[in-house]
Amino acid sequence: MATRFDLATIDSPATDVIAVFWSAVLDLHEVEREDGDRWIVLADDGGRRRIGVQSGVTRAGSMHLDLACSPDEFESELARIIALGARQLGPARHESYGSIVNLGDPDGNLFDLCAYR
Repeated sequence: MATRFDLATIDSPATDVIAVFWSAVLDLHEVEREDGDRWIVLADDGGRRRIGVQSGVTRAGSMHLDLACSPDEFESELARIIALGARQLGPARHESYGSIVNLGDPDGNLFDLCAYR
């Protein structure tokens, strides 16, 4: 099984504010930023990615998991996860950093499958 937990992602329209808050609370630091403040990744002192903050609507339950696999396993992992009961919520996107697809578990909880280059 190639899929692994990557990080918890917080959706917020105020990504900078939320990133600063969680950095201070958990003693993390910014290691990645994309498209201005659309996507910010916070890591621990060992460089392990811990929290992603992405531009989005804040609502109860607006945190989701990111799972990661290698780019060559993306399609097969997506098929495997769907066969286990996940719902694909839209088409997979192929961005400069890799591929991503939004999914829901059998209870509707959101998560993403990512394949970073």
